[in-house]
Amino acid sequence: MLVVKEIKELQERIAREKQEGRTIGFVPTMGALHQGHLSLIEKAGQQTDFVVTSIFVNPTQFNDKKDLTNYPRTLDKDLELLQETACQLVFAPEVKTIYPQEDKRQFNFGKLEQVLEGQFRPGHFNGVAQVVSKLFDMTKPDQAFFGQKDFQQLVIIKALVKQLNLPIEIVACPTMREEDGLAMSSRNQRLTDEQRQNAPHIYQTLKEARNKARSMSVNEVKQWVIETIDQNEFLQTEYFEITDDENLDTIESWDSPLNKVGSLAVHCGEVRLIDNIVFE
Repeated sequence: MLVVKEIKELQERIAREKQEGRTIGFVPTMGALHQGHLSLIEKAGQQTDFVVTSIFVNPTQFNDKKDLTNYPRTLDKDLELLQETACQLVFAPEVKTIYPQEDKRQFNFGKLEQVLEGQFRPGHFNGVAQVVSKLFDMTKPDQAFFGQKDFQQLVIIKALVKQLNLPIEIVACPTMREEDGLAMSSRNQRLTDEQRQNAPHIYQTLKEARNKARSMSVNEVKQWVIETIDQNEFLQTEYFEITDDENLDTIESWDSPLNKVGSLAVHCGEVRLIDNIVFE
């Protein structure tokens, strides 16, 4: 497994692989790797010939500078984990390598960036689009792999690829969970023992909401989810919304023919956790 920090070395190696007729799979990460990331790399190894993983904590997608400062950085441990995977090249650049000057590009995703996370994290998705578009340009992958835990991000990445007319297939991979149901996240490392014991209440509530949908209206389910989560003294719901999975329009009735996804953000102490569930 090769580890590179410079764009030139990255591109030279990828160009060589492409000349040999190999397909490129790409998994962008911010490090602090867990089994969820590794499952994306495994999928990339199954579907492409040469797997590239990036490790870069992107400053432009943090609207809260404290969150950026607290984000776990564990490069040595990450590289150890990657040795056991299908990853063949790791790109671990410095901030000045990705942003030699300030990136002033403004992307327009319309409603997709204004609802759900967009309401509470202004500028977040523009920062995601800035870094992902740069990484796509540097790696020129055939397929890029993203987890469904970040459901709205996945929708926006697909829109980005369409806007920029990039020949990249975006592959959505299932959310990986701990044994007790908590969605795997690098942020989980920041939970205290007591918070970690209570955090699974989020997914337990989402699963029960899917059952409640058989006898409750959409609005009743939304209210029930918020009240049920907030009954736990360690948790505070920031939002819970049920939308379709393409335009992120609010679902008013279970009779809607569109695919329905319930998305939420919950504060567990100072740690902000997101999750979602598909209503079948």
